[in-house]
Order: sequence, then structure tokens, then C-alpha cells
Amino acid sequence: MTTTSTMRTPLARVRGLGSAKSGTAHFWHQRLTGLANVVLAIGLVTIVLMLIGKPYAEAIRVISHPFASLILLAGVISAAVHMRIGMQVIIEDYVHDEGAKYALLILNTFFTITVGFASIYAILRLSFGV
Repeated sequence: MTTTSTMRTPLARVRGLGSAKSGTAHFWHQRLTGLANVVLAIGLVTIVLMLIGKPYAEAIRVISHPFASLILLAGVISAAVHMRIGMQVIIEDYVHDEGAKYALLILNTFFTITVGFASIYAILRLSFGV
């Protein structure tokens, strides 16, 4: 008969507390969106450099190019996902009141969706010249 040592307390074993199995996915999503943000930031800087000293009409023409619009859209989506995951980790780690934690997590999601949709709307509006 072998005994295995465990770091869990008897109460934790009874309650079934343990890994929720989602931390690794969040970790990788955040790293992948961070990497995507670095790559897309190069495209964003290139677009901004192309716009220096250009009149408004020329800036709209550059931004409405399909390739530039796709870079901007991908950047907004990647940044929004990265922002949501990062803020979620901060809220989960530093807010200890359960009610406040859930309220902030919900607000974090709504804020990210609002910023993302507003940015996507602006890019699409410029892209299609509406």
C-alpha cells in the first residue's frame, strides 16, 4: 500500500476545489494576441508613417485601401481580446469581494465589446466611404 502526498487540505479535497482547467488557455490566448499585436503594430506604424503630411482626402484614400483596412481591423480585434484577457486576470487576482469581482468582469467584457465595435465601425465606415 502506497501513500501519495498531496498539497491539498482535507477540506479542499472534500469540496472538490482544484484547477478549473482554463488558466492555460487564457495564458496562451494572451501570448498569441500579444504576438499578433507586435506584428500588427508594425503595419499600424507603416500606415501612420504613410499618412504624415498628407491631406485629409489622401489619408482617407490610404485607410480605405483593403489591405490597410484589414490590418487595422485585425489589430483592433487582437488588441480588444488581449485587453479583455489582461484585465480579467488583474480583476481575478486583485479584487477579493466576489460581488465586485463579477460586476467588474461583466463591465470589462461590455467595455471591450463597446470599444471593439466602435473601432470596427469607424474603420469600416472609412473603408467603404459611407
